[in-house]
Amino acid sequence: MADFDLVILGGGSGGYACALRAAQLGLKVALIEKEKLGGTCLHRGCIPTKALLHAGEIADGARHSAEFGVKAEFHSMDMVAVNAYKDGVISKLHKGLQGLVKSRNITYVEGEGKLVSATTVAVGSESYIGKNVVLATGSYAKSLPGLDIDGKQIITSDQAIHMGYVPKSVIVLGGGVIGCEFASVWKSFGSEVRIIEALPHLVALEDESSSKALERAFRKRGINFELGVKFKSVNQSASGVEVLLEDGKSFAADLLLVAVGRGPTSAGLGYEDVGVKMDRGYVLVDNKCRTNIKGVWAVGDLIPTLQLAHVGFAEGIMVAEEIAGLNPRPIDYDGVPRVTYSEPEVASVGLTTAEAKKRGIEVKELNYDLAGNGKAQILKTAGAIKLVADSSGTVIGIHMVGSRVGELLAEAQLIFNWQADANDVGQHLHAHPTLSEAMGEAHMALAGKPLHAHG
Repeated sequence: MADFDLVILGGGSGGYACALRAAQLGLKVALIEKEKLGGTCLHRGCIPTKALLHAGEIADGARHSAEFGVKAEFHSMDMVAVNAYKDGVISKLHKGLQGLVKSRNITYVEGEGKLVSATTVAVGSESYIGKNVVLATGSYAKSLPGLDIDGKQIITSDQAIHMGYVPKSVIVLGGGVIGCEFASVWKSFGSEVRIIEALPHLVALEDESSSKALERAFRKRGINFELGVKFKSVNQSASGVEVLLEDGKSFAADLLLVAVGRGPTSAGLGYEDVGVKMDRGYVLVDNKCRTNIKGVWAVGDLIPTLQLAHVGFAEGIMVAEEIAGLNPRPIDYDGVPRVTYSEPEVASVGLTTAEAKKRGIEVKELNYDLAGNGKAQILKTAGAIKLVADSSGTVIGIHMVGSRVGELLAEAQLIFNWQADANDVGQHLHAHPTLSEAMGEAHMALAGKPLHAHG
């Protein structure tokens, strides 16, 4: 038993960011994690999936090398080598993170913790008492009622990142970020892929223009999808799975990936017993991530904010600074950058047109086609940058589709969060030829002075 300024339950993105920042501010910290430091993002989510996507990008590069005058051939995927590459990336980052935690003199506890009071987390027979307790237990891959995950023919992303072979055919249930990323991976690896999505569009939380652009790109790549129809049931046999939909259609494949979102990991951890206010498993918090119980905080996928690692980082840092008395600014969740790392990528920050209109904002839109961008032509990518501005000209949303457009989000985030207008951005030089030049060109066009665009 020891007394701490804060005890953090969960060593994922939100938890370890909170621990590192709190220790940096001179606070005494205990960090409790039952599995591996780094959580879902490092070991089962962001990092492994992006490594697989990069392997797929190289495979596609080999297939299409002749288009660039390079004589190369694609033979097959060596999944042993792919997984060794992926696991090597994870291992290096894991060791670096362990070193950071150790260097900050954080008390790191390996074990399954449970909240037993507003100030105490129990790990086995040991109790860790803190002036503050931060709940950061993350999320898990969800399924649908009656759809059992067997880890072999019916899997979630947890199993998909460890596949030792390339399935001949895959059905992906869910056309959100996770579903589209794995569909992109498997298509690049050589699988036949079909996505089933109950909503009218893929990546339905994005601007409709981005969803439609991704759908066009996926059709061109040969990724099939069924939109606006719900899953009914699945039959399994020795040869694979047959998925039945509510509209009567059925599709067969070797494998079914269930990618219907992630739920908060909160059951059986003592939260409700202690009196923490919750809703559908999520811990409810205010704009500084405080729960209804004084001294108890919650961050990351456990709370009903955007389930993104960088959101967890920001929430963890904010809580550490609030506990230290720095009074940090609350997070503006509209200003959170978002990326789907498929091929092509979908990236955005700010409001969609639909959300802006829902809030009663009069909007002006500008679409800049990447066909006018030299670097996009060099990369042979298609897509667009869409700007959404309010009646005063302030840019309130930036939505992009194309290869590597996620790298443009740094500037897009500044434009949104600094409330820039088209003239503010258009006057700045953007290096030629770069994809970032498209950002400048789009704002020039919105300002009424297009260069490499009609208007």
